[in-house]
Amino acid sequence: MKNSFTSAAALKAIALWSACILCTSMEARDGKDTFTNPVICLDYSDPDVVRTGNDYWMTASSFNCVPGLPILHSTDLVHWEIVNYALEKLVPEDFFAVPQHGKGVWAPCIKFHDGWYYIYWGDPDFGIFMVKTQDPAGKWSEPVLVKAGKGLIDPSPLWDDDGKVYLAHAWAASRSGLNSIITVSEMNAEGTACISDEVMVFDGNRDGHHTVEGAKIYKRNGWYYIFAPAGGVATGWQLVMRSRNIYGPYEARNVMDQGSSDINGPHQGAWTDTPSGEDWFIHFQEKQPFGRIIHLNPMEWTEDGWCVIGNDEDGDGRGEPVRTWKRPDLPACDAEMAMSDEFDSPEPGLQWQWHANRQDWFGFRSGYGFYRIYGHRENVPNLWGVPDLFLQKMPAEAFTATTKMSFNSKGDGDRAGLLVMGFDYGYAAIVRNGEKAEIQFATCHDADKGTAEKVSTVATIPLTMVESGATPKYTADIWFRVKSDENGLCRFFYSLDGKSFKPAGEEFHAREGRWIGAKIGLFCSSAGTGKDRGWIDVDWIRFD
Repeated sequence: MKNSFTSAAALKAIALWSACILCTSMEARDGKDTFTNPVICLDYSDPDVVRTGNDYWMTASSFNCVPGLPILHSTDLVHWEIVNYALEKLVPEDFFAVPQHGKGVWAPCIKFHDGWYYIYWGDPDFGIFMVKTQDPAGKWSEPVLVKAGKGLIDPSPLWDDDGKVYLAHAWAASRSGLNSIITVSEMNAEGTACISDEVMVFDGNRDGHHTVEGAKIYKRNGWYYIFAPAGGVATGWQLVMRSRNIYGPYEARNVMDQGSSDINGPHQGAWTDTPSGEDWFIHFQEKQPFGRIIHLNPMEWTEDGWCVIGNDEDGDGRGEPVRTWKRPDLPACDAEMAMSDEFDSPEPGLQWQWHANRQDWFGFRSGYGFYRIYGHRENVPNLWGVPDLFLQKMPAEAFTATTKMSFNSKGDGDRAGLLVMGFDYGYAAIVRNGEKAEIQFATCHDADKGTAEKVSTVATIPLTMVESGATPKYTADIWFRVKSDENGLCRFFYSLDGKSFKPAGEEFHAREGRWIGAKIGLFCSSAGTGKDRGWIDVDWIRFD
């Protein structure tokens, strides 16, 4: 535990300093009047943004990670912080009680209408859902199933001038057997149910725009516009379609692609504006193994009613994504994406997620200055099937993460450690072996296929026995560290005093998960030899 004489103010200062380092490392390259992409160097796939007054609210895909539907806030479009989640648990709750990698929340859309914020998202296995609130940073409603079905994804609502409400969405071939099309149907006035059959308004198969998805529908100057990426996540381009009729036919133009830039994709995002009349487009770039990081690009409407996104030097109506550009005409803010956590509050940081719906037995927040994680019972071939992995997004740049924990074992084989998780994963852990413990390094390749871990013992350390109920516990304080370069090449370390760190195993290359980047965090497992489970009390984790 932390030194009880350390002031709360000092701990808070340490936490804020550590949390800011990674974000400010990108901002250090910015000039007074410019910004540098990515504006968020973390995995927030399929971003959508809405502006109300001087506030910008972003949400993004969260797939099977819980809580879901992150809510990010900014006042300058460059600096963001996570302030909430709109979805406490995934539905159906029983289905998501175990990891359902790559399923769940796909490509949400956030809108503001008549005093309410709405988020619609597609779950490719169950249909299109909606939640709403009057305060994005507050409580959101329970999910409503707007339309049941297989393969319905990437929805976007539109409240029209005549009071009618429409819903545009794409289709996932993996569930429906069809893709590259956008359909529109009418909803009831409340936006809670579709009341008409879909009408196909765009067919990318006709015009070479394969893999059309991620539709966002808007209305401007009497035109209906659909913004949608095509061509695939890593190699695609950004389309804008328009029509005078909601049901089409729609013309389409490629308004941004990679061109000669080093920003691949660029993919799926949102149009927004500033109070002074500037237009901007927020989208993602896939950067394995770090997932889908967020870029901000300038956008301009042309006299003929089309738009161009990015920098269009040759004037052909198709821009390229920018690396550095003039800041939006907005007052700068000091929002930061937190990563470090001192756990000195009963509330853990909002950067943390589980791999399935949280159950009470996962662990507890505490007022003692640590976060407790209980060991899961091992009944799966590797960590891919474990729901209670306590994880956060890995930053898409070089970093070091260090954590201190108290290991408390109730049975032989109990283990806990620092983990980098994806299709391939690696970790450094402390594992009880009788009255001592081993420091182990493990890797698992193609974890989704049930591959067994490869484990090596690095060192043996003493444990202290403490009487604890019917079963004594064996305990030790341990520090773990992982260093990653900008390519995701990781090296683990351990320490018994927090000062002298020794290597734990070989280098390990992080790899993305299913539709998400690699994640970093903590785990604890119990050998299941008795009624009591072991646990860890995580004192802190700090990034620099």
